[in-house]
Amino acid sequence: MSNHVPNEARVIPLRPHGARPQAARPTAAPPRPGPPAPAPKEPLWRDLVGDVLRRERLAQERTLKDVADEARISMPYLSEVERGRKEASSEVLAAAAQALGLGLGDLLTRAQDELSRVTSRYAGGGRRGASTSSYDGLCLAA
Repeated sequence: MSNHVPNEARVIPLRPHGARPQAARPTAAPPRPGPPAPAPKEPLWRDLVGDVLRRERLAQERTLKDVADEARISMPYLSEVERGRKEASSEVLAAAAQALGLGLGDLLTRAQDELSRVTSRYAGGGRRGASTSSYDGLCLAA
């Protein structure tokens, strides 16, 4: 005995054939709130380090060319680092920091302080210890 099943799908229209969606009526119900806004993104490390380098350079009233020459880094590359467009190596960061009279540790500490300040807004309005991490210090991985 053979049960022959036709190889056809049943189509159920979402609206009647030929019907067009109606224009929004002015007396329509109040608009529903949209989806919640996405959580703000945490800043990237390269953005934070670049901001610290730029702030320090401007505080010393030095030009990009001056610092780049002293650090032996090309001026366009240093500019890209300051703008957070390049992920600089530790050697480049150390050279830029030294050209500004900072140690690499000073640069990284300032960037970490900035990260803590910025992310405290995301973690509950600036409460210390709002993080779920059990470690609250600086951690870098290669």
